[in-house]
Amino acid sequence: MANNLDVLWYTRCPVPTGLGIALQKGWLEESFSSSCTKIESLRESNDQSVRESHFDHTLTNSVRHGGNIPAIWAHAIGRDTRVLGLSWADETQLILTLPQTGIRTVKDLKGRKFGLPKWVNVQIDFTRAQAIRGLENALKLEGLAVSDVEIVDYTIGAGYSDTPAKSESGNFVFSGRSSGRNDELVGLLRGEVDAIFLKGASAAALANQFGLVTVIDTGIHPDPLIRANNGTPRTLTVDRNLIENHFDAAVRIVEQVLHAEEWARSHPDETRRFLARETNSSEYWVSVAYGKDAHERLRTDFSEQSIAGLQDFVNFLHRWSFIPKSFKVDDWLDRRPLAEVLGSQALAA
Repeated sequence: MANNLDVLWYTRCPVPTGLGIALQKGWLEESFSSSCTKIESLRESNDQSVRESHFDHTLTNSVRHGGNIPAIWAHAIGRDTRVLGLSWADETQLILTLPQTGIRTVKDLKGRKFGLPKWVNVQIDFTRAQAIRGLENALKLEGLAVSDVEIVDYTIGAGYSDTPAKSESGNFVFSGRSSGRNDELVGLLRGEVDAIFLKGASAAALANQFGLVTVIDTGIHPDPLIRANNGTPRTLTVDRNLIENHFDAAVRIVEQVLHAEEWARSHPDETRRFLARETNSSEYWVSVAYGKDAHERLRTDFSEQSIAGLQDFVNFLHRWSFIPKSFKVDDWLDRRPLAEVLGSQALAA
């Protein structure tokens, strides 16, 4: 007797993902209509413990596509999850300063004040982790370490999921930071610190808005391990119960993610509009942050680059005590659903 999947919970980050497009197009919901499975957004739930599953992956029968730090942390503390695919879409990763600081190169950061967010009421402070990663990777290019700069913490007492995400005409209004807070940026503008780290479309827009100077964009460095961060690669994860008891659902999820990515490659303008909605940005800043070829960068697979980048990042998070233990990324991957989808596509070709 087949197990009925009554509800599939989903969540994704405000970044470019195949899952986000599949949801906006209605394809994920349509693919489950024959099985009468309800598709529910956990980030819109009125129950904060449900919303927190975006970070700790406690909700049974749920899928998440987005930044890898929460997924890595959840797995490292014992959540029984599996990775169905990795998507590597390079994005802007900026170390920013003001013109009057005189900082123009990474070497100039030595001895200067660097502002970092410090969220004290969250399970995993991914904004701090990704900023330290960007800073460390930039400094190592010049033979420097994080200890060569003066860290200034900006303590934030709010939580990431204090309130439900809003939905406007079926499209999400995400807020990765409570009420859009960016205390380290305010600190930079006030002259309290000399430099900060920001990434993505919002970083590109804010740098332009406030006339900030880009010291380095590690998101365009030729070495993929320098570019590896919270968004590179992004993880498509499910809880183990889903893949073991509803394997067909896991296959369907991967199928729709790949379908959305294939559609994107032949629809650049529409994709840019979808990504603008996903990132709460404009089409222009999507192109700046993710490239004019952003529609071609949405590819979920198990490439060697993605696996190596994720492993390097796992090791980084453990070294900086963001996770209690390191682990082998290969042991976390479940290649079966992707293999089944690709096999079916090959037969149909």
